[in-house]
Amino acid sequence: MLGIIDYGVGNLFSLKSSLRSIGAEAVMIDSAEGLGRVDRIVLPGVGAFGDAVEKLRRTGLFDAIKREAASGKPILGICLGMQMLFERSLEFGVHGGLGLIKGEVRPISEVIPAGYKIPHIGWNELDFKPHPLFKYLKRGDCVYFVHSYYGTSCPSVIATADYGAPLTAAVADKNVMGCQFHPEKSGPVGLSILRAFCETGG
Repeated sequence: MLGIIDYGVGNLFSLKSSLRSIGAEAVMIDSAEGLGRVDRIVLPGVGAFGDAVEKLRRTGLFDAIKREAASGKPILGICLGMQMLFERSLEFGVHGGLGLIKGEVRPISEVIPAGYKIPHIGWNELDFKPHPLFKYLKRGDCVYFVHSYYGTSCPSVIATADYGAPLTAAVADKNVMGCQFHPEKSGPVGLSILRAFCETGG
């Protein structure tokens, strides 16, 4: 059983629909207690880093996610959910993250060329390393992004995408994984990544 963390941030319907389409049973989790009843966890999110982290803290989910990660349970962060796995973010101030992935989140404006639109919206090819999350992918596969910030100073990058500069597209450290892109909006390629996550060991 897969648990989707519901803390009021993110389009959960499309994610749950995508998981259903690959035969994955998923439930919404809005409490710390609920995380203990599922085999793997998805942390979605859109919006501002600081607000999202504060919502996780208020519900008790922040510390619960860290406990579940320490237990070895597979966790996948998506978009803002991936960014919250990092140690900190510099979005509208400095905010601490879950600290499950080393590195920090910074504006893409610092590294992309002048004239590139922000946020970065659209389809980009993944340049990926071998990893169980990508076992169904082939070179040239593209995924869908919507973001203005990216993970950096990170030793756990397993994929990048070029948007005038190589931007972190996915990270992984043992059982903790993250995608900056939206697999639930990335067609068959995205579904293959979700399927691979559902097959990861716990």
